[in-house]
Amino acid sequence: MAAGSKKVIFAALIGNGLIAITKFIAASITGSSAMLSEGIHSVVDTGNQVLLLYGLKRAKKPADKRFPFGHGKEIYFWSFVVAILIFAVGSGISIYEGIHHVLHPAEIKSPMINYVVLGLAMIFEGVAWAIAFKEFKKTKGQWGYFEAVQRGKDPTLFVVLFEDSAAMAGLIIAFVGIWLTQVTGIPYFDGIASILIGIILGGTAAWLAYETKGLLIGEAANDRVVNGIRELVMACDEIDHVNDILTMHMGPEFILLNLAVKFKDERRANELEEVVQGLERDIKKQFPMVKRIFIEAESRRMPPKA
Repeated sequence: MAAGSKKVIFAALIGNGLIAITKFIAASITGSSAMLSEGIHSVVDTGNQVLLLYGLKRAKKPADKRFPFGHGKEIYFWSFVVAILIFAVGSGISIYEGIHHVLHPAEIKSPMINYVVLGLAMIFEGVAWAIAFKEFKKTKGQWGYFEAVQRGKDPTLFVVLFEDSAAMAGLIIAFVGIWLTQVTGIPYFDGIASILIGIILGGTAAWLAYETKGLLIGEAANDRVVNGIRELVMACDEIDHVNDILTMHMGPEFILLNLAVKFKDERRANELEEVVQGLERDIKKQFPMVKRIFIEAESRRMPPKA
């Protein structure tokens, strides 16, 4: 999954870098507010990809005394930072520029330059979006797209996909805004397009922040993994009852598991050790993402009364 994430991020990084340069050149020549907003959007996206790559690098650091479970959650933190930057910088500046140009409209010069740049941007962005969508489709499995975002544990894939989707929507709005300004001669459309781009970025950022927050706080493994672990544990003849199966993602490919079980009373200490070792081996074999397992021996807990 990490290799796919890097591929997606690098594709978006190259595409957004090229797009940002062409958009700013076009904005400086034509004076278009929507084009300037799109340039800012691309710069923010480029910076976001750099942060995601940094997060992936930091997440690979081995466990140490201070962080005994490793640094896997770094990628969750930096994904959350990306969402905040999209909102604060991309959305905020785009809305500000749009309002400024609505209050102080200016004529767009050489609109054809904008159309050429937007066309090139759609090509670059479309390629990056296609790569991100292909990788996301591989990881989503049988889930629907929205369900895959909600249940996905590697935020780099859906962060880039959301960014690219917002970028494509922004390009279309910028194109329509510039075209309406040219056809009608009403300069307000350009500023309105910039405001709409900012609103799209703000909505995207809010959704990304919501989805990455749970991972950052400590989200459980998917039901498929939890239910599979339960089946393995219940199939063990030496276990009488399962009290708790507690899981937490310490990173996209690192699950921490805590089991609270009641062993059969007649088992001796040396036998229990063999049972625990065998159970850990079976769980890790079937679910390789489960890296650390803690098993507690408890008496059977009765379910709470209704």
